[in-house]
Amino acid sequence: MAEKPVMVIAVDESEHSFYALEWTLDHFFAKSGPDHHPFSVVLVHARRIAASVIGVSGPGSGKFITVLETDIKNEATKTVEKATEICNRKSVNEVRVEVNEGDPRDVICEVVDKYHASILVVGSHGYGAIKRAVLGSVSDYCAHQANCSVMIVKKPRI
Repeated sequence: MAEKPVMVIAVDESEHSFYALEWTLDHFFAKSGPDHHPFSVVLVHARRIAASVIGVSGPGSGKFITVLETDIKNEATKTVEKATEICNRKSVNEVRVEVNEGDPRDVICEVVDKYHASILVVGSHGYGAIKRAVLGSVSDYCAHQANCSVMIVKKPRI
């Protein structure tokens, strides 16, 4: 039997990300039994690098960066645990998890390439034009650079 195509789902700590994960599981996996899922799932989380978060130098900065790195690792662990819990609750139990340091745009596209993904799912933070220009849009970058189809899931405005 042929291997299932791979779906990479990018997750971060935002509610938009978890909405995209739940929406995807509900629409692609809910109607199939656990043994008949249409994709193998890989969750990817890009962990920020402490030194890139804040430019700190001078006496005492080493201790500050160590504390910041611990916080970033804890945040990544919580994010991945929550995402895995959502998958398990939706009966998607066989999930690979990738947590890599770096710019989310690069990390996500590297994981897509590593697993030869058929589709990438990313959430949209719904930034306006100015915020998107200043912060950059991970979903926009991935839509243009990922070597697979990209589905951007937007959380409805209520």
